[in-house]
Amino acid sequence: MPRVKRGKSHLKKRKNLLKRVKGFLLGRKSLIKLAKTADTKAGAYAYRDRRNKKREMRRLWQIKINAAVRGLGTTYSQFMGSLGKKNIALDRKVLSELAANQPQIFEKIVEQAK
Repeated sequence: MPRVKRGKSHLKKRKNLLKRVKGFLLGRKSLIKLAKTADTKAGAYAYRDRRNKKREMRRLWQIKINAAVRGLGTTYSQFMGSLGKKNIALDRKVLSELAANQPQIFEKIVEQAK
């Protein structure tokens, strides 16, 4: 079996790994063995948290809507239920933006939903 020289590809692989872990603490940024595990973990956390971010944003929208609606004399669940019954198709993201930035328009929506 012929000998395989893999200097270029090996160095490229290591260089790319070290580029990805640049800025990590201690040996995790410079030692190959530690950098590999750090890179793997970082990728796993990034994948997981791209999904968690969607959850967190929805929770934040719900909190904003609830705070705005309670000032108008109802609760979040009652408001969302009445929106469904009246066939007002606005999602939580839009409703939270309206509640925060344009309270007059949001108040009209709440009145329509009642």
